[in-house]
Amino acid sequence: MPSVFVQGRPTDSYPRLAPEARGGQVRRITETGEEVLHKPCRDVTEFGPDLAALIGDMFLTMYIADGAGLAANQVDVDLRLFVYDCPDDDGVRHVGHIVNPVLEQVDPAGRRLLDDSEGCLSVPGAVMEVPRPDRAVVHGFDKDGEPLVIEGTGYFARCLAHETDHVNGHVYLDRLSKRDRKEALRQVADRRDEVLARRAANIEALNGGQGTVSA
Repeated sequence: MPSVFVQGRPTDSYPRLAPEARGGQVRRITETGEEVLHKPCRDVTEFGPDLAALIGDMFLTMYIADGAGLAANQVDVDLRLFVYDCPDDDGVRHVGHIVNPVLEQVDPAGRRLLDDSEGCLSVPGAVMEVPRPDRAVVHGFDKDGEPLVIEGTGYFARCLAHETDHVNGHVYLDRLSKRDRKEALRQVADRRDEVLARRAANIEALNGGQGTVSA
């Protein structure tokens, strides 16, 4: 089994950070309650350098925030797009982006739900148990407009479902009971400053090394 899949295809080796992040700009991550996170995003209709640049910014922003995935509306862009750099339960790394993602509906008879910890860069500091299917298949396109199908299991399936939720205007808090949602927001109140300070320190370190990143 290859140790890395890039855009759903196996590769022998891959750098620690996706090359798209090189030269990107760090963008502010939106937080739950902001309108852009709570409405369905628009389809991407133009493929070209602007889209490629946005993908680069999203990869870099995701890495700065120590995330495994990031949707465009999490950087205040109302488009159906997300990037990811996420392991599955077997330790296989999955890296890529997907434009206009659509999550394939799983037959309930063959679906197995897993309760596992889930966080979100737009809900800084909160981690809650969320049930998700153990397998996910997402259909969409790459940055050049070529059709793409990405499949994942375990934690990577959770990532694919979570990010597709984002472009549909949902955050994982929407999947919680009222009591659990209240607990998640309490965690945000307690930990948000610490999370944002860690991101700021990562930006500072990157600026010191390259001098090309802006927050």
